[in-house]
Amino acid sequence: MTKPEKKQDPLQGTVVASYGKRYQVELAQDHQRISCVTRGKKTDLACGDIVTLTLTAKDEGVVETTTPRQTLLYRSNAFKSKLLAANVTQVIIVLATQPSFYEALLNRCLIAAEAAGIKALILLNKCDLADHDHAKDKLAQYSALGYPVLQLSAKQDISALRPHLKNEASILVGQSGMGKSTMINALLPHESVRTQEVSTVLDSGKHTTTAAHLYHLDDSSILIDSPGLQEFGLHHLSISELEHAFVEFRPFLGKCRFNNCKHLQEPDCAISVAASSGEISAERLAIYKTLRTELEA
Repeated sequence: MTKPEKKQDPLQGTVVASYGKRYQVELAQDHQRISCVTRGKKTDLACGDIVTLTLTAKDEGVVETTTPRQTLLYRSNAFKSKLLAANVTQVIIVLATQPSFYEALLNRCLIAAEAAGIKALILLNKCDLADHDHAKDKLAQYSALGYPVLQLSAKQDISALRPHLKNEASILVGQSGMGKSTMINALLPHESVRTQEVSTVLDSGKHTTTAAHLYHLDDSSILIDSPGLQEFGLHHLSISELEHAFVEFRPFLGKCRFNNCKHLQEPDCAISVAASSGEISAERLAIYKTLRTELEA
């Protein structure tokens, strides 16, 4: 009589790459990488997720469970969500002096990070190029809000970034062509990530990173590179989360005449008064109004 096969104990690992419905999981015990799928139609895993899996072949497996996440960064529109990274401690928003960056996208990334409880670092790359004063000036108001702003040229010297990565689980986010892959190349030259060729005609970058990847910088520091973004939907946020994600609004929330003030055009709105007096940026208030209208629609 044939003995029944011994049930395999699940293995633990970390999702280190996400390719649509297939994931690469690095095993905790020996760092072997396993190509995995999920059971059924479940496809809500992100780089950085800690999972258990069952092997179906030598280097293939099925994800069984996901460990509760400490943090989750994602974007969403009215129809679907896109997970960017799990269990990260820092969002590094990569901008560049050229091609010009979308300030609206910067704000959306900051709001998503605030709502997820993840600290943010704004990184202005390509500061060796001429005519970069305008980009630096635009970022002055974010520095005034308390967001650290780091200026460098990744092609020349990446050393200024290294202290910010130590003992952190970071994700790089930003438009295509901002230099994220160049940074990975400089930090981890053996990874051989392809850099983007910037289209000066379109003033935008050409996509080369099509999937999120997790890299180990050292035993206590990881870095996730994400595909270039052109938009960052925030439909997953509640109105309260949106209000609190604007850090400069917080001292004034609850001080409007009406408890249900939307901070759009209501009388005696503490937020509007603060904007009129210069305590809050009129541009940031305009962004809030746009986003609130989006969420309510």
